[in-house]
Amino acid sequence: MLLKDNIPVTYLVGKIKNELLLIAAYAVAIAGFHYFFPQFRISIPIAVPAILATIISLLLAFRSNQAYDRWWEARGLWGAIVNESRSLTRQLITFLDAGNEEEENFKTRFVRRQIAWCYSLSQSLRGQNCYIRSIDFLEEEEVKFSRRYTNVPNSLLKLHGMDTQLAYKNGWLNDYQQVEIDRTLTRLCDAMGKCERIKNTVFPSTYSSYIHFCLYLFITLLPFGLIEFFGIFEVPLIIAIAAAFLLVEKMAIHLQDPFENKPTDTPTTAISQTIERDLKEMLNDSQKETIPHLKPARTEEKVFYIL
Repeated sequence: MLLKDNIPVTYLVGKIKNELLLIAAYAVAIAGFHYFFPQFRISIPIAVPAILATIISLLLAFRSNQAYDRWWEARGLWGAIVNESRSLTRQLITFLDAGNEEEENFKTRFVRRQIAWCYSLSQSLRGQNCYIRSIDFLEEEEVKFSRRYTNVPNSLLKLHGMDTQLAYKNGWLNDYQQVEIDRTLTRLCDAMGKCERIKNTVFPSTYSSYIHFCLYLFITLLPFGLIEFFGIFEVPLIIAIAAAFLLVEKMAIHLQDPFENKPTDTPTTAISQTIERDLKEMLNDSQKETIPHLKPARTEEKVFYIL
């Protein structure tokens, strides 16, 4: 994803460079034809391309809104993944006994697998190798288990569920704690499914075809509507007008697919890195023997903490 506030002009122009070259050549050809063959001069009322411009503006506005909705939904889902990952780690830290070495190892394995799940989901949505980053956080047996599945993130969620069941059978979790962790895993699974829905739902191609037809018809007619007023100076004006419409269309095309590994994508890798940092900090904090800002105070009946 683009992380800079100022996007280079060369980046924007590069997206429509080929189209602009063709439009410039077409505009120059029309202007030259009218200059060298004035007896065959063709002009149309400017109202004709103006009407087409209005129609195209409405179509592009609708498409841009729909594309942004898809992008924003994807971003919201990854925001939910951040929250649920933190909640899952907090539940493991508070539910399990901090003094038991076996439970500590269980907790560490679970949290590291959650980090791997975030990275694997990010890579999976982009059609890349799911183990590029996640393999560093998985044990050998977990990697072998996940390789049996087509959907690697789903296999890691299954391992989460199996470990939750194991902790319950070992008595590390009670009924209510097991249910709460399972609910968090269900919400993570829901977020994953919604991301996959966005990824696999193709924007209607017929709608794109209609916009393309109207846009290029407008550009084709525009020189004949401006030649009477601007002469040869219509060329830069046509290029500028066409560039404005083409850039809006390109923006909508890029936003409608937020998981295609483009600069306009939802920044799933950066979000996964944030999750990794936060979960590691939470896990390392939980493994400290004492918490500096909490001082235990005992009474005859209860143990409480004074801030």
